[in-house]
Amino acid sequence: MGVRGLQGFVRSSCPHICMVVNFKELAEHHRSRHPGGTPTIVVDAMCCLRYWYTPDSWICGGQWREYFSSLREFVKTFTAVGIKLVFFFDGMVEQSKRDEWVKRRLKNNREIAKIFHYIKSHREQPGRNMFFIPSGLAIFTQFALKALGQETLCSLQEADYEVASYGLQNNCLGILGEDTDYLIYDTCPYFSISELSLDSLDTIMLCREKLCQSLGLSLSDLPLLACLLGNDIIPEGMFESFRYKCLSSYTSVKENFDKKGNIILAVADHISKVLRLHQGEKKLEEMLPLGPNKALFYKGVASYLLPGQKSPWFFQKPKGVVTLDKQVLSMSSDPKSKQEVPVCTDPESKQEVLLYTHPESKQEVPVYTDPDSKQEVPMCTDPESKQEVPMYTDPEPKQEFPLCIHPESRQEVLLCTHPESKWKLPVGMDPEFNVEAPRCTNPEIKQEDLVNMGPEVKQQITMVSDPEILKVARAHHVQAESYLVYNVMSSGEVECSNSLEDAMDQALPSQAFVYRPVRQRVYSLLLGDSEGGASTCPTVKEWFVYSGNPLRQPDLVRPLRMSVPGGTPSLKLLWLSQEAGLQAQRVDTLLACFDLSSSREELQVVESPCQALCCLLIYLFVQVDTLCLEDLHAFIAQALCLEGKTTMELADLQLDHVDPRAVQLGTLLVRGLTTLVLVNSACGFPWKTLDFMPWNLFDGKLFHQKYLQSEKGYTAEALVEQHRSWLTRFHALKSVVCKACMKENRPIVSRRHWRSHHSGRRGRQGSSDHRMSSGYSRSGQGQHWRDQGPGSRQYDPDQWRRY
Repeated sequence: MGVRGLQGFVRSSCPHICMVVNFKELAEHHRSRHPGGTPTIVVDAMCCLRYWYTPDSWICGGQWREYFSSLREFVKTFTAVGIKLVFFFDGMVEQSKRDEWVKRRLKNNREIAKIFHYIKSHREQPGRNMFFIPSGLAIFTQFALKALGQETLCSLQEADYEVASYGLQNNCLGILGEDTDYLIYDTCPYFSISELSLDSLDTIMLCREKLCQSLGLSLSDLPLLACLLGNDIIPEGMFESFRYKCLSSYTSVKENFDKKGNIILAVADHISKVLRLHQGEKKLEEMLPLGPNKALFYKGVASYLLPGQKSPWFFQKPKGVVTLDKQVLSMSSDPKSKQEVPVCTDPESKQEVLLYTHPESKQEVPVYTDPDSKQEVPMCTDPESKQEVPMYTDPEPKQEFPLCIHPESRQEVLLCTHPESKWKLPVGMDPEFNVEAPRCTNPEIKQEDLVNMGPEVKQQITMVSDPEILKVARAHHVQAESYLVYNVMSSGEVECSNSLEDAMDQALPSQAFVYRPVRQRVYSLLLGDSEGGASTCPTVKEWFVYSGNPLRQPDLVRPLRMSVPGGTPSLKLLWLSQEAGLQAQRVDTLLACFDLSSSREELQVVESPCQALCCLLIYLFVQVDTLCLEDLHAFIAQALCLEGKTTMELADLQLDHVDPRAVQLGTLLVRGLTTLVLVNSACGFPWKTLDFMPWNLFDGKLFHQKYLQSEKGYTAEALVEQHRSWLTRFHALKSVVCKACMKENRPIVSRRHWRSHHSGRRGRQGSSDHRMSSGYSRSGQGQHWRDQGPGSRQYDPDQWRRY
């Protein structure tokens, strides 16, 4: 994360940049300077997850009650000294950082493979050096913090930008995280979560002013340095030869510094002694080997500019005149703001780097031009999100594709027009894929008008047309109350990171496939209309990690028509209506998303939180026919026994050994809970979110213990630890799941009777989608689910079979 090599350089070569500070003392000093104000720390939660997760066990699916307890202690410690915490989570992956996201996911796949190899070889959890955060940790941390009364926000762009902006605009005490990008932003102080001692509230402050002194740079030079070194936007290899050229001409090489450290010093030296000589006179492309990467480089530098900030490295010329292909144009001013737009000119292309200043934010945004294509690439800014958005130009047909921002969603949507069709399709979508519906656009606004839209134009290009519904979805997203709903409705693109899944286990499917039919029905609910339903819905791009998927491109997933008793209600009814009886309709819609409308009667008699658990178990056992009776016993027994366990008792649990299949089963259930968050929020919250949070339903070690006991043939009485009331509920919950599965022609049998029942299993009849066979097959092809080629596949609902 952050700037390549900067973390190691600061810690090893410039330790004086790291200053020990105490949060209690800083808070007292802040109160003395700002009487009546509350010292506030803005927390980059994504950077902190691995530091917050303190339970010893992490392999079994997560020690959620222990984790919740550690979060509570973290919050309590800061509250005790009068410090307010504001938590930010990543709400989306920006397109410019998708390659980096993919690179990290593929690296995680290799780490997970090593973890399962270790488990199979040693039958125990690997050491902390192989630690991998439990699946769903980020999602459930949001809800845990909200349950603890904390202000928790989900970003509408890259979280580090919103964190840095919030810290600057709200005069925060500082930023708590672990990302060297916070050394580059000109914002409030940056504190390290990895060095934090909760007992003393001591940590390390990384001082950007001292970093500048060590490098001979000013604060405004740091974004340029970051891009030349490489970050999440600029690939590290893009300027590798330039960095070595700087190193070869650097005369002050430090013998006690490593090679990376000397490279950073050499690049900084080049900026201060060579580039700065021409600052304000020459454009960056005249001084640096930007080549075809100029637009990306400018975007990288601009990505560090917070609202109200500008870079001296964006060359400016006198106001009032713009040259554009030998044409002289007068600059128009906003009659209300009286502001003009400063520009600069590329002497080769006769085109300019324009700095647009929004009248409210007063933020100058670069607009630059590709000298090869002779086309402008402006960095537009949404006045609310302050997010800079480039206009992408295809050099071959000389056609501009706007990256438009919706005023509510702040999401980028790249449009193109197929020559044989008047539909506007997302770039990367196969135009022959005729189920793709047009994005919602204003028919009075032409394509060429979109190219020139300024940031003040409130034109929306999203997956849905109802602004009221989109506003509600956005509000739930920002307040961290939903999961993926807004992403689907605004950009039609979603992602899911790695899960602890064994790529070598052919018997258990990836969670990405198991829960895909549920997501498909949710897409239909969110993107469909009352007339056309799923048939008129656009596809959704899924970046889901699973074995064999190189993530070169997203999976194009078609929405799946759902069957709700009485008809599918509109989102306005589900989300906004207060009519009597709507709650029952919301529950019906939720069950229809899991294709479990026939199980409503059985589930009605189950009390919370076990109702949510039974819903998931019925779905899982219907979908995955390699699950057996022993698995069901383990799932139910651990949920019941969890009610009577203290956090200390759960922490003290010891396992005989670790079983790789149980590890994956734990992951499968937890990912089911995250899917339930998606469905519940899409259906208007028919169930209380806290009822299916994992600390109320699941404990990794406890499940593992019950799984091992069940495999050994323990009786139900032994599994529930001889607790009479738990035993009664055990049989009741088992009966609910088994009866519901039998309705779907899915008897749940013991592993001892596995072969006789499994070999004669017939497919599910009369369903809108088919269950997956044990050996995933595409329709008419007999292709195993592990063998299907990843990438831009187009999925039909009728191509799925039960595992």
